[in-house]
Amino acid sequence: MTAPFTHLSADEFEDRADLPSSPDTTPTFGEVLQRRFGRRELLRGALASTALAALPLSLLLPASRTAAAQDAARSVDAESRFPFEELARGVDETHHVAKGYQAKVLLRWGDPLLPGAPEFDPYAQTAEKQLGQFGYNNDFVGYLPLPLGSRSSDHGLLWVNHEYTNTEVMFPGLIPAGMDRIPQDRAAQLITREIAEVEMAAHGGSIVELKRGADGDWTYVKGSPYNRRLSPLATEMAFTGPAAGHERMRTSADPTGTRVIGMMNNCAGGVTPWGTFLTCEENFDGYFIGTIDQSHPEQRNYDRYTVPGSRYLWGLHHPRFDVNKEPNEANRFGWVVEVDPYDPTSTPRKHTALGRAKHEGAGVVVNKDGRVVVYMGDDQVFEHIYRFVSRNRFDPNDRAKNMTLLEDGTLYAARYNADGTLTWLPLVQGQGPLTPENGFRTQADVSINTRHAATLVGATRMDRPEDIEVNHRTQKVYAMLTNNSDRRPVSPEHPSITHVDAANPRVGNLWGHIVEMSAPEDDHTAETFRWTILLQAGNPADPKVKATFNPATTENGWFACPDNCVVDGQGRLWVATDQGNSWPTSSGSADGLWAVETEGPLRGTAKAFFRCPIGAEMCGPFFTPDDTALFLAVQHPGVDGVSQVVATGERATFEHPGTRWPDFDEKVPPRPSVVVITKDGGGPIGS
Repeated sequence: MTAPFTHLSADEFEDRADLPSSPDTTPTFGEVLQRRFGRRELLRGALASTALAALPLSLLLPASRTAAAQDAARSVDAESRFPFEELARGVDETHHVAKGYQAKVLLRWGDPLLPGAPEFDPYAQTAEKQLGQFGYNNDFVGYLPLPLGSRSSDHGLLWVNHEYTNTEVMFPGLIPAGMDRIPQDRAAQLITREIAEVEMAAHGGSIVELKRGADGDWTYVKGSPYNRRLSPLATEMAFTGPAAGHERMRTSADPTGTRVIGMMNNCAGGVTPWGTFLTCEENFDGYFIGTIDQSHPEQRNYDRYTVPGSRYLWGLHHPRFDVNKEPNEANRFGWVVEVDPYDPTSTPRKHTALGRAKHEGAGVVVNKDGRVVVYMGDDQVFEHIYRFVSRNRFDPNDRAKNMTLLEDGTLYAARYNADGTLTWLPLVQGQGPLTPENGFRTQADVSINTRHAATLVGATRMDRPEDIEVNHRTQKVYAMLTNNSDRRPVSPEHPSITHVDAANPRVGNLWGHIVEMSAPEDDHTAETFRWTILLQAGNPADPKVKATFNPATTENGWFACPDNCVVDGQGRLWVATDQGNSWPTSSGSADGLWAVETEGPLRGTAKAFFRCPIGAEMCGPFFTPDDTALFLAVQHPGVDGVSQVVATGERATFEHPGTRWPDFDEKVPPRPSVVVITKDGGGPIGS
């Protein structure tokens, strides 16, 4: 029998990332920090402490910054790698960009992409129409030049993830009068098959051909043969690697366990050196309904991945999303998917060798020995950071061979040690605790139960690892840790709960931080790295927050909840934020994009560059090869946190959203959109 459905709004479901599913039997990152630097030294912020010598400058500076300290730090502003005029913090109905730049909407939900696709009509939307149009919430953005092998910054292919749908804001008349959300007792009746399939068609991803005109403006090519929509409703995908064909991947629709229809909740991603996009399935648990008997062999697996999450009701109309009817279907989601944008007929591939998790990001680098390394995060509190190392080597002259590099290799989980080293722990069946006695009979079991394997080998429990990117100039690796509100003090009644750290991460960590990792001699396959903290986010003016921005950071420059990031062609780090419903973390200011210094005396300084409209999360970002265009994704405008800042205190609905960006038409709901930023008069962004 299908379990009763508890309807959650999309933002409420996203907040489930703040609920842990991992056991507290291994040290958290906060505990490691405390062991490395010492509780008293961290509490006092003592500059003279020998133990703090390894910390970056930004951590050596007290959070309560005097005017004199700020003035002294700003005296070195001439050395800034970001000499643009900073944007003021705030929140309103539209977007804003730093002075001297233009931010233009390039693609909006519902824009026709495929030949014959109709113009957007929110009052007459169907799944068939949506499959030919740009999808809903746009997260990761990637750009590859046309033709293949060129470095064109004027003509290329854009990949965009369509992570999830905000049902209440998409469909007119769905919310009964006087209510601000779908009533729980009527959700199953209101979410019809037609609505469910429009949502399915709006998920997945888009490939879109782009061109820059002689006037410098970007446009997309409507009906281009490269344009493509991928969705969990209609796109067949293949499995590769150790779990492909395994009995735990087989269903009644696919008794071979080698094919699946679609991908879901694609959040961040990456781009490979051979010209493909990597797109990462994140909160796949929310698409399944039902219950599994406690005696079922998948029960422990699904408990760890919080399946079923019951966010969407697709399972009422498509039985594969009901775990009672297809208990293996959820094993077929939670993977890194590779897509070839240059071949519109190609089959996307889910690479099981990279492990199954709530994937957020896939930072790719070709190691100096030719092997390919992919860095990944698992976006839930107290989950882990991973690395994949290919068995075979990259060949710049053999694209077909490179297309198989992610099918075979070794997966690792990260353990952050108290001495400032990082140990990569191999997740290999038969090694250490990964034995049949612990449920790992084959490498396929390791791939499917990656979280459990990482915990057993002793990986560190992190604060929501999101995007991870490699600086190809310095070879540093940056991990965005968004927050962890579940981090609690040690309790005498519960001594096994050791979540607390006095400095980083913090008790009830609402603000997040950024970890910097260094490979020895730039060898990304090495067993041991070094690690440190680039910065702890939050308001530096509030001593209780314990933020550690460089004092040169202004009242507009600090941010909370780092999420996506990108390193531009000059080796500079840009950070996008997602505070979800927790607007107090940034004192009521909107999410946006910040430029972050990573080197020299300004290390740890941040400057505001772009601000989202109210209720939106900042996603993307991605540069053209010459850094003269920056693509940003504005996701769920008018939704997140709106009830905290509007006079009515209501949640957003189709009829009453927080904003009607970008059309500002009273008959049109807010539309998630991709924005392209260029500099007045041309030239690299931020320079």
